[in-house]
Formats: sequence, structure tokens, C-alpha cells
Amino acid sequence: MTDIAKLGEFGLIHHLTDSLKPRNEATIYGVGDDCAVLHYPDTEVLVTTDMLMEGVHFDLTYIDLEHLGYKSAMVNISDIFAMNGVPRQLTVSIALSKRFTVEDMEKFYNGLRMACDKLGVDIVGGDTTSSYTGMAISITCIGECHKDEIAYRNGAQDTDLICVSGDLGAAYMGLQLLEREKSVYYQQVDEARRKNDKRALEQLAHFQPDFAGKEYLLQRQLQPEARGDIIRRLHELNIHPTAMMDISDGLSSELMHICKQSGCGCRIYEKNIPIDYQTAVMAEEMNMNVTTCALNGGEDYELLFTVPIGDHEKIEQMEDVKLIGHITKKELGQMLVTRDGNEFELKAQGWNPLKG
Repeated sequence: MTDIAKLGEFGLIHHLTDSLKPRNEATIYGVGDDCAVLHYPDTEVLVTTDMLMEGVHFDLTYIDLEHLGYKSAMVNISDIFAMNGVPRQLTVSIALSKRFTVEDMEKFYNGLRMACDKLGVDIVGGDTTSSYTGMAISITCIGECHKDEIAYRNGAQDTDLICVSGDLGAAYMGLQLLEREKSVYYQQVDEARRKNDKRALEQLAHFQPDFAGKEYLLQRQLQPEARGDIIRRLHELNIHPTAMMDISDGLSSELMHICKQSGCGCRIYEKNIPIDYQTAVMAEEMNMNVTTCALNGGEDYELLFTVPIGDHEKIEQMEDVKLIGHITKKELGQMLVTRDGNEFELKAQGWNPLKG
């Protein structure tokens, strides 16, 4: 393993980025100078930034650095798609403690590049620095969109249809699965140490978590996909969302953001919320309400969007998109209609990064 200090900051940057070649016309100059140089003559520029902290947003006990790089890029790129835009460039800044090596960073960048290559995004810069407390990641993605095509959160109107892509709750159940197996592992380690059982400790070095039949849940948690395919299909069908967000903090939370900023209410129907079979099985296994998981789990990175009621037939042509409800007047509230016809007010119980 190579100590990062041997290369130094600029040596590490060159080592990780020398082979990067721009693919977007808007990228005039990428890594290698004080700034990247970009050119957007005819469109609006979209900029989004995410910060990911070890121990808060990711746990290196169960996500390897390649998957972490991939996920870090995808969750940031997803915000550009959530504005109905096209991602073009990405910068990445990393703070590292001394436990990380050059080879570790190669794995992280491999994941970043896989995500960027898949979606045609150029890595054009960033920064590296030291950390006393582990790893911190800050990623900025730059994209473009024509002025009249940008989908803000504040455009939903009464009678608009509410749609979601993919399925919901799987990423959250994947996290619960990983946390459960992590807990089992540490319980066994503690028990072996308490008994001073050296043989058991040696065997635990080869501990294999029980993930059989739950691979989809792990993929949704460890390797999310930004839904550029949905954006392309919306363009092909000439559908312009009146409001849109990606589902990072949970369906309830995101829908309530749209309603608040648009000055409206909503009705969504429990029977229409898309849930994968593995998600339902895992929720039952863990004695959790699967609808609650789908509403509040977060990290699905699916698209939640509203469209005019006149686009109903076009939406029906879209694969992997489900109509889950409609926008109402503000005074009617933000409601969930259950399978038995009861109505409950939506609550934002999803991920809150600043909650104590």
C-alpha cells in the first residue's frame, strides 16, 4: 500500500486524474489549472453540491470505496435530473485521515469514473486535504437546461397528477439489512472476546453476512442509479413536469416540499405506491410497516414529479413510472388515502441530516 504523503496533494491529484479526457463541448478545460473553464452560450447553468461525512452519511464497515465513489457521484448527479436538466461536469473534494492509502483513493475514483462515464459527465476538478476524523466528501455537479424547461419545486397546480419513477423503500430496507448484519457481527465478536475464544475470533475474520435473496435491496442502498432515463423519456413524449424533486429524504418529505413551495395540497393513494417484493418481504421480516418505509425511508433517488392532467395518456406510456395521486387545493391538506379508504395527514418523518 502506498502512503498518500509520498505523493503529496498535487501528486495524488495527478495520479487520479491524468487520464481524464473531457467529452462535453461545454468543458473547455478540466483538471490541471487553478479553475476549470466551461462555456454555456444558450442554456441556463445548474449547480448542485452535496457533502457526505463518514459516520453520518456512510459507514465503511459495509460500503467499499468503489461503491462509495459511485454512489457519491450518482446522488449528486440526481439533483441535476431533478431540475429536468442534463449533467455535464463534476468536481470532487475529499478530506482524508492517515488510514487511507493511494490504492484506497484509486478505488474511490474508479467508482466516481464509472458513474460519470455511464452518464457522460466530465470530472473537471476538486481538492484534497487532511482530516483528523475519517473521510469527508464534497461533490459539485454542473448541468444545463433550457430556461423554459427547468422544473422547479414551486410549479405544481390543482388537478396536476403526481408521479414517481421506480419503486420506493428498497434502499431503506437495504440499510436496515446492512445494520442488522453489522450488529450480528459485532455481537459475535464481543461474545468471542468475552470468552477469550481465539478460534472464534479467527473464524469471524471470514464472517459472511446473510444476504441471500436480498441482493436487490443491497444494490438500491449501495449502488443507486440517477434516473436520466426518465428525463430522456419525458423529453421524447414532450411532457414538461410542473414540479419535480428526487427522492433522497423520503416520499412524504419531498412531496410536502413541493406542496409548500407550490402553495397546494395533495392526495396520494397507498395502493398506488410502487413497492418491490423484496422490500415487502424484508419489512415483514423486521416487523416494519412497508408503507411507512416507502413513505419515509429515503435514499431511493427516484424522481417525484407532477404533470398536467392532460398528460395522463402520455404518462401511461412510460415504463417504470407510476401515477400515485393528484394535487389539490391547499385547504384540503396533504393526505394519504389508505387501502381501506381512510385518510391520514402526511408527516415528514424521513432523513433529517441536522436532527440531534
